[in-house]
Amino acid sequence: MSGTTLTPALPAAAEPAWLGVMGGGQLGRMFAHAAQSMGYRVAVLEPSGDCPAGQVAERLVEAGYEDAAGLDALAAQCVAVTTEFENVPAASLSRLAERVFVAPGAHGVSVAQDRIAEKAFFVSCAPKSGVLPAPHKTIASEADIDAIGDDLLPGILKTVRMGYDGKGQVRVQSRDDVRAAFASMGGVTCLLEKMLPLAYEVSVLTARGADGESVVYPIAENVHRDGILFTTTVPGPNVSEERAVKAQEAARAIVAELGYVGVLCIEFFVLQDGSLVVNEMAPRPHNSGHYTIDACVTSQFAQQVRAMARLPLGDVRQHSPAVMLNILGDVWFEGDGNVAREPAWDEVLALPGANLHLYGKTDPRRGRKMGHVTFVAPTLAQAQASFEAACAILGIEV
Repeated sequence: MSGTTLTPALPAAAEPAWLGVMGGGQLGRMFAHAAQSMGYRVAVLEPSGDCPAGQVAERLVEAGYEDAAGLDALAAQCVAVTTEFENVPAASLSRLAERVFVAPGAHGVSVAQDRIAEKAFFVSCAPKSGVLPAPHKTIASEADIDAIGDDLLPGILKTVRMGYDGKGQVRVQSRDDVRAAFASMGGVTCLLEKMLPLAYEVSVLTARGADGESVVYPIAENVHRDGILFTTTVPGPNVSEERAVKAQEAARAIVAELGYVGVLCIEFFVLQDGSLVVNEMAPRPHNSGHYTIDACVTSQFAQQVRAMARLPLGDVRQHSPAVMLNILGDVWFEGDGNVAREPAWDEVLALPGANLHLYGKTDPRRGRKMGHVTFVAPTLAQAQASFEAACAILGIEV
């Protein structure tokens, strides 16, 4: 988070400044588009030569995330560096921060990488945020399993590190289930979370500048399928004004307590009794924030550019109701078939308010994120109608 200077990296038509991004995925690609539209050049560090961000960036540093020469090359090229995924090594961010401004910094990323550290941080924030995580327990041994209280079951056993999109998670009903799941995960340290009576899930996208100023986007209501985000609807049809304000205030408290700079997404559970529980955070732009590209004054990616360049943060007003549909590789295949064909994008784009974003991935696979479509309209009902029509065209069950 710290660097050699806090001087803004101003946009320029002549001799544009370079911004760096750790990671070559679709988030890096959309970040690059936003940065380039504001007059910056982008360098991407990524081990794979054929990656979505590398296809559009002015420079690709083809190196591992811990490669000293690659990191030094990125730092030498850029005035600021960010990350597009949460599992970039925190030590690498620390190395970069010795030479260049890094946002988010190693501390915030390291907390988000470790579920135990993340839960402890949320608990420590509770006096200011007003929200707690679900009851939980660290599971690192058979003795820990024996000591599980009855009140924690049924629950979800999650690996402490490297879990995303539903990976590294198993629902468990009993201690025997925990034993089996713990063994199946190779005995790595896990976190057992109590399953709560969930009404719906929301995410709060916030951004904080190096000057301590922060902004919070409208609340997004999310639906997941098989652990992967399916849709995001904003405004959330179930989100009351009171619940929205509480979640936004909690997000402001959390991002300030973390001393974070950049875009941060915090996921919350709203329980059946209306109470709010903080689930997890992602130290980067987020899948649930893609709607901001087409429905807000400042997209989450333009906001990330502003934060890392030490520019004033952008207006987060939403100008149109929106429904975002995540596009997985499944829509390239009919039924149980294994022959890929291009979906009928012409029919999708004929729908009112449809905005298609494909990520430059040429190998569609089931469960792989290939793109998204955001539907914007004067009313939420109209956006939802276009969303439902698109699902019918693409063979997606609503």
